[in-house]
Amino acid sequence: MKKTFLINLLLILFYYVLMFLFTSCKKESNNNGHDNSANSEANCLPTKAAAENIAIFPADNPWNKDISRLPVDSYNDGIIAQFASTGLHPDFGSGTWDGAPIGIPYVVVCSGQTKIPVVYRANSYDGNYGDESDPGQFPIPLTAPIEGNGVGDSHAIAVDIDNKKLYELYNASNDGKQWGASSGAVFDLQTNDLRPEGWTSADAAGLPIFPGLVRYDEIEKGVIDHALRFTLSKNLVKPSYIYPARHKVNGSGGQYGLPFGARLRLKNSFDISGYPEKIQVILKAMKKYGIILADIGSNLYISGAPDERWNNDDLHLLGNVKGSDFEVVKFNN
Repeated sequence: MKKTFLINLLLILFYYVLMFLFTSCKKESNNNGHDNSANSEANCLPTKAAAENIAIFPADNPWNKDISRLPVDSYNDGIIAQFASTGLHPDFGSGTWDGAPIGIPYVVVCSGQTKIPVVYRANSYDGNYGDESDPGQFPIPLTAPIEGNGVGDSHAIAVDIDNKKLYELYNASNDGKQWGASSGAVFDLQTNDLRPEGWTSADAAGLPIFPGLVRYDEIEKGVIDHALRFTLSKNLVKPSYIYPARHKVNGSGGQYGLPFGARLRLKNSFDISGYPEKIQVILKAMKKYGIILADIGSNLYISGAPDERWNNDDLHLLGNVKGSDFEVVKFNN
């Protein structure tokens, strides 16, 4: 009887030891798993500096490609002649212009950010491109800044640094409950996936906007490791596009017009030594990664994000860099 009691007691103790080990392993697995959103959210700091610590597309993505040694296009002279005397214009800075922050703003969010419904619609500014847009809800807070305070292109952008996704809206507005927009796009920052053939995005060329912005926090790091976004007037843009662009507009550019997706490169011989250090960071990027034609606008306007840390006087020195200081990278199709 006593022997039976001891055996049963040992069996019970063995059972509880197994349960303890199983529970401990399960907890350890949950804490280390990639799907533990609560843990991820707790460790996520949605700052602009944090956005510079994640990879914005893979290293072999077109935005991140070193084009400094690629050949010059055979139409280079005719193309550059059309804007040779035009200086670069930084379409970003500190302070305001016409009451709005200068540049294309964005917010950084984590995986727990509430997703807001998006309704695609036309308005007095532009049409409805919902049939070329990504459906669903976007984690762009209703308090997110809108470019131009809602005047003009009115882009609204959020970078989800937990899920490595980019959400962008064009011609955006909200009523405190949902977003309205002419078009919108979602980009997985961990892939090289493009928009479907012929589709727009929040940008006319069907490209993402955020990867092409000059952002102050990357200037602070001392290097821009991607191409920059720029615009040209409609009469200099062909009604066509080349990789990685996916969409065209009815530009009136002729033989020497540039298609969307075309890239200019600051000449290697251009002397940047006389420019402030932070401006040199921008110019070095133009030599290595170039500038990509992404939208219709004023000639040689370079896109960036507003930030009170910009020195506008330094930025205006970019106007001394002329179109003639660039060359056209050979079209890849």
